[in-house]
Amino acid sequence: MSQPTEHSPDRPSGRTVPTSADVARLAGVSRATVSYVLNNTSAVRISEPTRQRVREAAEELGYVPHAAARSLRAGHSRMVLIPSSHVPVGPLYSQFFNDFQWALRRLDYTVVQYGSVGLEAEEAARAWAELRPVAVVSLGEVELTEQGVEILKRSGARAVITLGTQRVEGAHALVLEQGRVGEVATEHLLGTGRRRIGVVVPEEPGLAMFSGPRLDGARRAAGAAGATVVPLPLRYEEESAAALAARWRELGLDGVFAYNDEYAMLLMRALQDTGISVPEETAVVGADDLLLGRLLRPRLSTVRIDMVLGRELAELVDRAVREPDAPAVSRSLLDSRVVRRESS
Repeated sequence: MSQPTEHSPDRPSGRTVPTSADVARLAGVSRATVSYVLNNTSAVRISEPTRQRVREAAEELGYVPHAAARSLRAGHSRMVLIPSSHVPVGPLYSQFFNDFQWALRRLDYTVVQYGSVGLEAEEAARAWAELRPVAVVSLGEVELTEQGVEILKRSGARAVITLGTQRVEGAHALVLEQGRVGEVATEHLLGTGRRRIGVVVPEEPGLAMFSGPRLDGARRAAGAAGATVVPLPLRYEEESAAALAARWRELGLDGVFAYNDEYAMLLMRALQDTGISVPEETAVVGADDLLLGRLLRPRLSTVRIDMVLGRELAELVDRAVREPDAPAVSRSLLDSRVVRRESS
């Protein structure tokens, strides 16, 4: 099987694909200069007028570099593969992900999201490895195992980084201590005198990896104080929230940790519509500290989570790519604290 070059891509019938040689002729420079300019190489000094001439020639011809050929010459790609999320994501995650992508682009990486629904463990790792990414950043929705990390590294990935609820041998890890979120929320409710505390457990597929540890953390805090925790299955729908609110007094709950701010806002409105006063009859705490929660009446108490910044994660990716033989590092994100407002 022939190796890809910029001279041998698949071409639409009757259409000529411009090459770097065409750009070089039009700009009056060497092909090496074209490569240096269009690949943003800083190791070679090229005057700004020459750079501008090359860019204008490439634009006029409609030329773009051949990614596969460039990867072969360099020995690796600049692709950072991120398995796409197949769980509901909120504003906090979306903002983090956008910041992360922008930071990687500024470091000259290409970000590719891979649809991984239906793939598991080593099967997913093999599928990702086929694209020969220089790094894989797994955000936890697809299981990544020690064997999967080895598959990726053997295929040429210089860095494998996980951002999730557990460490994986061989990968750099940022561990989100989800249990601590439920623990501090429950400790806060206990501190306000609540003794029978509900904990929302979302029924949406994929959220169990977060909600399970948060429920466990709530149980630890309540158990230490001799209080009671009641799991509350809830779909992110008005009908589901209304049905739960209708039997609230029957459950005898005087406080609730509602998983996150979005579920908290949904449930709090349903409680108020049922005539249950917040916080007098039931205190409500969410998580993520979303702006919308501060605009409610009463303003929503929440757990502010120590989430890694997109820029910090991008810098970790870049450092791991440049130092592929460095030992894998692990960092726990432990700092979860309650911001008390009017709902508790």
